Amino acid sequence: MDTVTAISERRLEAVPAPSTPVVPGATKALTVTATYLLSEEGRKASLLNGGNGKAVQQLTLQVPANRLHLISVDAHGSARLKLRPRYQLNGDNGILRIDAAPTYDAPPDIEELFREAARNHQLERAYSAERQASKVKRREADQERRTTVARAFLSDPSKRAADHPAPTPKRCLVETEEGRVFFDAATDVSPARDVPAEAHRRFRADLRARREGNLKTRAEQLAQHEQKKQFAANWIAEHGTPEQRTRQEAGVLPIEEAIEVITDHAFARLSERPRYVADGAARIHEALVRLAGPSLDTVVSPADVSVTSSTAETMTAQQWAMVTEFRALLPDAAVALRVHRVSWKKDPAVSVDPAFGILVSQRVGPFTLRREFAATTSVST
Repeated sequence: MDTVTAISERRLEAVPAPSTPVVPGATKALTVTATYLLSEEGRKASLLNGGNGKAVQQLTLQVPANRLHLISVDAHGSARLKLRPRYQLNGDNGILRIDAAPTYDAPPDIEELFREAARNHQLERAYSAERQASKVKRREADQERRTTVARAFLSDPSKRAADHPAPTPKRCLVETEEGRVFFDAATDVSPARDVPAEAHRRFRADLRARREGNLKTRAEQLAQHEQKKQFAANWIAEHGTPEQRTRQEAGVLPIEEAIEVITDHAFARLSERPRYVADGAARIHEALVRLAGPSLDTVVSPADVSVTSSTAETMTAQQWAMVTEFRALLPDAAVALRVHRVSWKKDPAVSVDPAFGILVSQRVGPFTLRREFAATTSVST
């Protein structure tokens, strides 16, 4: 690491006990607890030497005042020798912190425990410096990233902050390819501190533009609706029955009824043609009866049926003749053969042959009128 001085194992082992001048009170000592672990070999050696042979060993030591840096005192006033956590040099990866007491294969003497504590003391300081340097490096990298994102956002008017949570003049959230970035005007530095205000300004501008667009669209829809109502009223006044004209003058004729009458008039040349009937549920039920027999008690509703409709890419001779005939009868209309594929939602494997219909569309005033007529169900895709 850039700011950590390399410490070798040999140098640590060679560190002598700190010496201090003899001053009044130098002979004072502090009673501390030293906790360490014994391996199985160490537990055997402990028993041979008359010890208790336990894995966790605790000793009570007297530490002189000139070695107080080797102990730590918690908030409850308990003094312990600095044996846990332990610190080890980890090659090029810096210093490794191990949250466990040292383990010995033989009961250590007091000086060996002091050397271990001194080693931990030195490495702890280096470890803290290393962590601080790493934290500073991460902070600088994060600041650089935030600056890059902020400059890109501020320089591109098309960029927007996330809508949820909504941007405020003080805070906003920006989505990037590397993840989310939160900006706070109170804690960020320029140019990152300028992002929330700009994001909020763009957010409000978008809301105003959306509101204006919605009002414009609504006005256009209302104008179109009035145009349709006026066209329907004029058409009923000219072509409707006396009873329909009377209701229209009274303002109680439903526009849906007027549209149906206009559609009947527009497709009058096809009035003898049968209409297409959406009977997918009945057809699926018939298929289930064929599979399970007449005793089937399953009820198939329209909600249980999935229908996929598309324009047929090919036609049989009979279908082509019908389409050609419809186009001849209504030259201003758009005529297309539609194929409807029906399946059962509970079991997509249960399906029936596709159904066909001839969809006729024609523009009459402000209305686009559509009506679908039955066609042959011969197999065609």
